[in-house]
Amino acid sequence: MAISRAQMLKELLPGLNALFGLEYGKYEDEHTVIYETESSDRSFEEEVKLSGFAAAPVKTEGSAISYDSAQESFTARYNHETIAMGFSITEEAMEDNLYDSLSARYTKALARAMAYTKQVKSAFPLNNGFTNAYQSGDGVNLFTASGDGVTGGDGHPLVSGGKNSNRPATAADLNETSLEDAVINIAAFTDERGLLIAARPRRLVVPPALQFVATRLLETDGRVGTADNDINALRNNGSIPEGYAINHYLTDSNAFFLITDVPNGMKQFERTALETSMDGDFDTGNVRYKARERYSFGVSDPLGIYGSPGSS
Repeated sequence: MAISRAQMLKELLPGLNALFGLEYGKYEDEHTVIYETESSDRSFEEEVKLSGFAAAPVKTEGSAISYDSAQESFTARYNHETIAMGFSITEEAMEDNLYDSLSARYTKALARAMAYTKQVKSAFPLNNGFTNAYQSGDGVNLFTASGDGVTGGDGHPLVSGGKNSNRPATAADLNETSLEDAVINIAAFTDERGLLIAARPRRLVVPPALQFVATRLLETDGRVGTADNDINALRNNGSIPEGYAINHYLTDSNAFFLITDVPNGMKQFERTALETSMDGDFDTGNVRYKARERYSFGVSDPLGIYGSPGSS
């Protein structure tokens, strides 16, 4: 009895799916150390930042209590994108017993293409956030400082009238001084009403070119680049408790970033998880295989990250 096309498709699909899953799983999801991931069941997501309350005043004897009200500060919007790609195998290729070699090669290439796009999308806010090419929901550059002199910058405006800075006003390369300054600047973050929020950095994110600098700064006992017997204060104080991570999709070899413990910072919404499917074309006899997923990357609270573009 001849094997029908329908029977062949059912036999091919499990093998392709297994091979695709193995290849995709080998890639490190480098975005996971930067973004919080949440699921979504809508075409887009919006998150609103509220101002909170000002510092509570002293109530003198016999006086009326003071009332305050929260207000909306800004809205962050996430528009999900559909990422999809596929390939086909000709009927003749299957007839000539080329299925194994062709499918393995094409499936690995498809996995690499899907993984590559996801990592590039996730790195886009970091690669473009020092200019007005990527701005946060408050209408300024993702990374900005008061007096930075950059178009679209000059700090993140607050309801109270002040500003937060999540980059140095003067760009600096990664070194002991710039990293200590970043820790100090993060500790000075305030909420929308000007109240300190006791923020701390969690993890340093660097391009491959800075991995050795990061190791010396965070993993040596002594102070870097001196003959003195000084301790490494960054390591001794546990200033960056989760160490550093390398992101191979950062385009500036001098830029570095600190992920802070401020909640609702950098976020990824997953609308549709990676799906694979397969079908046959009646007219051509080709077998087609595709992969598809929907997601978005962005930022809700820009205080969730601090960055420096480097001085060179």
